[in-house]
Amino acid sequence: MSADHPLVIENAALRRGDRELWAGLDLSVRAGEFIAVLGPSGSGKTTLLRAILGLDRLSEGTITALGERVRRPGNRRIGYIPQQRPLTRDAALRGRDLVGLGVNGHRFGIPIPRRADRDRVDRLIEAVGASSFADRPVGDLSGGEQQRLRAGQALADDPRLLLCDEPLTSLDLANQQAVTSLIDRHRRETGSAVLFVTHDINPVLSRVDRILYLAGGRFTLGAPEEVMDSRVLSDLYGTEVSVIRAGNRLIVLGAPDAAEADHHHHDEDAL
Repeated sequence: MSADHPLVIENAALRRGDRELWAGLDLSVRAGEFIAVLGPSGSGKTTLLRAILGLDRLSEGTITALGERVRRPGNRRIGYIPQQRPLTRDAALRGRDLVGLGVNGHRFGIPIPRRADRDRVDRLIEAVGASSFADRPVGDLSGGEQQRLRAGQALADDPRLLLCDEPLTSLDLANQQAVTSLIDRHRRETGSAVLFVTHDINPVLSRVDRILYLAGGRFTLGAPEEVMDSRVLSDLYGTEVSVIRAGNRLIVLGAPDAAEADHHHHDEDAL
């Protein structure tokens, strides 16, 4: 089961106080599948990722990741790229140190430099296009440069399941394409599954297999052309919503805090 379906979520529900974010969620993610998770702020997108990581508990249901029932954090075969938050200028890390935490940060005590680790870090830095700034302090780097390094850190253990929480927020178009390409290349080369939380479907639309759209205490799941539909989203939100195609882009109009083009901000359900 774990080889073919790295992630299985069954009858999941999430409540915050007396508010039900969603319930009855069944999601079986195939190896190599790219699933985008959309929805307004507060709909439970980040909390879903945290539940898969074992950091938050579902109100109901179960999660099986890589063949093991999720009960606590700590599975290093699950990669995680967090929301982009700039590191402070006084952070005492170089770019390569940030990537290195993904290679040896799990070890107890002071990490002992190993040739194999250094080579692995160098390969990751090259893979994410960070060679030109890897030796600079992370606090001096742009948001896009920092996010490339976070991608390298997340890929350090060759994850079979990669969770991405708004990894493109505040990045310019070039860095959006670079980070998206890195993630997509990894899943194509390794067969890893990807859950990709985003407010804007357009940068990943050509790579997405299915969309999980959370809104109004409900959800819909299907292929992009099935979900990004005016009738489907109007029913989901309970109000008139229009999906307009403009060239190769989708624009969602009328939905509260919708996942429309050029609409970027952090998910309020992040903890």
